[in-house]
Amino acid sequence: VRAVDGSMVPLSSFVSVSQTVQPNGLSTFQQLNSAMLQGVPFPGRTVGEAVAFLQQKANEIMPQGMAYDFKGESRQFVKEGNTLAITFAIALLLIYLVLAAQFESFRDPFIILIGLPATVFGALFVLFILGEVNGAMQNNPPINLGSGTINIYTQIGLVTLIGLIAKHGILMVEFANKLQETKGYDKNLAIKEAAAVRLRPILMTTAAMVIGVAPLLTANGAGAHSRFDIGVVIAAGMAIGTMFTLFITPAIYSYVARDRRHMHDLEMESDVLAHDHDPVVTAPANDAEGLPKAAE
Repeated sequence: VRAVDGSMVPLSSFVSVSQTVQPNGLSTFQQLNSAMLQGVPFPGRTVGEAVAFLQQKANEIMPQGMAYDFKGESRQFVKEGNTLAITFAIALLLIYLVLAAQFESFRDPFIILIGLPATVFGALFVLFILGEVNGAMQNNPPINLGSGTINIYTQIGLVTLIGLIAKHGILMVEFANKLQETKGYDKNLAIKEAAAVRLRPILMTTAAMVIGVAPLLTANGAGAHSRFDIGVVIAAGMAIGTMFTLFITPAIYSYVARDRRHMHDLEMESDVLAHDHDPVVTAPANDAEGLPKAAE
C-alpha cells in the first residue's frame, strides 16, 4: 500500500488474514442466536426417556447463561405431556357426574366405568408391544407400526376410550335396572338376563368402532404414524376392554348395585289398592214378570 510520502507499506501492517468456517446463515429461536441439534429416540426408547436424558445432559455440560428448548414432538411432549393425568381425571369426573345425574345414583356410574382400567391397560399393553417390535426391527418394520410410545395422539385416544367403553356398561346396567323395577327380578337374575340380551348391541358397537378406525391403521404418507397411534389405541382398547367388561360389569353389579325390587312391589301394591277402591255398579233385581223391582 502506498503511503502519503510515496513509500510502500506492507498490507500486513494494517490487517491480518486467516481462514475460518462460518455457517451460511445464523439461526435464531425466540429472537436469540441458537444452534439446532436433531435426533430421534434410540429404538425401543420413548420420547419421554429421550427428553429426560437430554435435559439431564444439558444441565450438566451447558455453560452458565445458556438455555435450551425443544421443537416439534419433543416440545409438544414437554408442554402437554404432563397434562395427561389431569385431562384424564377431568374427563372421567365429568362422565361420572353425567351418569350419576342420568341414573340418579352414585353406584351405577361406578359399575358402568369399572371396565375402564382394563381398557386402558389393554391399550397401553399393545403400545408396549409395538414399541418392542420397533426396537427389535431397528425402528424400520415392514409395515407401519406407529411410534409405539405415549404421545399427544395416544393421549387423545385414551381420553376417547372413556366415553366409548362406558357405552357397554350403560347398556347392561340400564336394562338390568328396568328388569328389577318392572318384573321384580333380583340383582343376579337381572344382570344375567341383561348381559345376554345386550351382548349383541355391545359386540356391534365394538365392531363398528374397530372397523371405523381401520383406515387410521392402514394410513400411509405424511402423518401416518400419528393417525396410526390414535387408531391402535382405540381399536386395542375397545377389543380388550369389551372382553373384560362383559365379565367384570355383571360381577360388580351383583355385589354393588342397589336392589330395586321394592319399586316393583310398590307398583303392584298401588295397582291392588286402585282396584280395591274402584266403584261397583249393580243392576236392580227383576221380579217374576221380568220388570225391575221398585227400590224400597
